[in-house]
Amino acid sequence: MIYGNLTRDPELKALPSGMNVCSMSIATNRVYKDRDGNRQENVDYHNIVVFGNQAENSAKYLSKGNGVYVEGRIQTRSWEKEGQKQYRTEIVADRVQFGPKNGSAGAAPSGSAPAAAAPAGDTKEKAPSVPAYPEEDINPEDIPF
Repeated sequence: MIYGNLTRDPELKALPSGMNVCSMSIATNRVYKDRDGNRQENVDYHNIVVFGNQAENSAKYLSKGNGVYVEGRIQTRSWEKEGQKQYRTEIVADRVQFGPKNGSAGAAPSGSAPAAAAPAGDTKEKAPSVPAYPEEDINPEDIPF
C-alpha cells in the first residue's frame, strides 16, 4: 500500500489480447529527523502497472501531480537488451483510489463544498478521504526519468 503523487501522466496501452494496461509513476515523500536532530527529506519513486477497467479509469481521470493510493503486489521483471540483463521492479495494482485533484492531501477536491458548509450532523460520520500525508511539492528536476 502506498500513497503518493503522480510524477507523469499515465500511459494507456492495449495488450494483444485486448486488455488495457496503464503504467504510471508515483513519488512518495518521507520527512524525518536524523540522530543529530537535523531535518532530512527522502523521495522514493515507484513504477505502477494497472490492468483492465481500472487501467482505463486511471488513464482517464489521473494526471501528473494528482494524489493516488495504490494497493498491490511487487513484481520484478527481467529481460536482455544488447547482451545486458535488465531489471524493472514495479507494483502491479489490485486497487487504485484517486486523491485530491491538485495533489495536496489537505485541500478539498475540486468541485466539493467547503467543510464549513457541511450540515452539523454529518461531521461525525465522514472519514477523511485520503490518508494524512506531508504537503510538499515534487520538483520535476529530481525525477530520474
